Amino acid sequence: MTHILNTFHFLRPFWLLALFPALGLALLILRRQDARSPYEGVIAAHLLTHLMTGEDAKNRVRPAGLLIAFWFLATFAMAGPSWKKAPSPFTEDTSALVIAVKVTPSMTAEDIQPSRLDRASHKIGDLLALRPGSRTALVAYAGSAHLVMPLTRDATIITTFSGELSPEIMPEEGNQAAAALALAAAQLEKNGQPGSILLIADAVDPGQLKALKAHRAEHRFPVHILAVAADKGVPVPPDSPPAPPLDSKMMKQAADALGGTLTIISPDDRDINALNRRIESTPVDTGPAEEGELWQDSGYWLVPLLALLSLMWFRPGWRVRWR
Repeated sequence: MTHILNTFHFLRPFWLLALFPALGLALLILRRQDARSPYEGVIAAHLLTHLMTGEDAKNRVRPAGLLIAFWFLATFAMAGPSWKKAPSPFTEDTSALVIAVKVTPSMTAEDIQPSRLDRASHKIGDLLALRPGSRTALVAYAGSAHLVMPLTRDATIITTFSGELSPEIMPEEGNQAAAALALAAAQLEKNGQPGSILLIADAVDPGQLKALKAHRAEHRFPVHILAVAADKGVPVPPDSPPAPPLDSKMMKQAADALGGTLTIISPDDRDINALNRRIESTPVDTGPAEEGELWQDSGYWLVPLLALLSLMWFRPGWRVRWR
């Protein structure tokens, strides 16, 4: 209640000027309809009370009184009373997401069928299916980071391009996760988008931990990691490229350095469902609280009451009588 009183205001306060003629009209009507006024000063007040027939008590609800009430309510409605904010209709319903995929020879290992990179592409498609209409960008990295697709609402383009990624197209070998995150954050900042970053990789270079901590200190966007590698002991086809098994401890250190979350890939959709929940529940710093919000016009709530009052004028003989 205190919050409402502190924030209550009118969006169109100049409409309140219409209350002055309404007040004048009310005084005029009350004076003309007061049965006592013609006899005041002629008959003593203590006698006048007993001489009145009580007509006023039989018809307390009069057209003139409802007309004044209608005028006052309509004026308040037009002035636009407001005490709370509503999200702007032009803001995004779903925060943006930039997906950074590691594209190195180790990502072609087949400990996860058909390969780590192919499975990552499938998981991207599954995740975007849970986020219809959201804006998504794609970044590929190895020894350097490159923007594959800027922010778009077309999920098909993202999944198609992610399926075409291969180590042969990357200009430099390496594992520069921090560079990929910096490029992803730059995309969100450039477009003024609230959002988060998803890093898909089979491993993170321990030498990158310092850079990952620096990234966390510099950028406000939350980071989530999807680890695409099988545990030690999982059988690997003989013709599979060699790749180290999943190092859960190292991946957890990377996630902690970024202040983010770690999700391990699974053969079903448990990983994507969990990842989607984490993305949705992660607080996103969207800047000032005022940005993207508008004061909500609550004058519309008075319209049904005004409509009910106006129905009274459809009654036979219901009119304002002027003498």
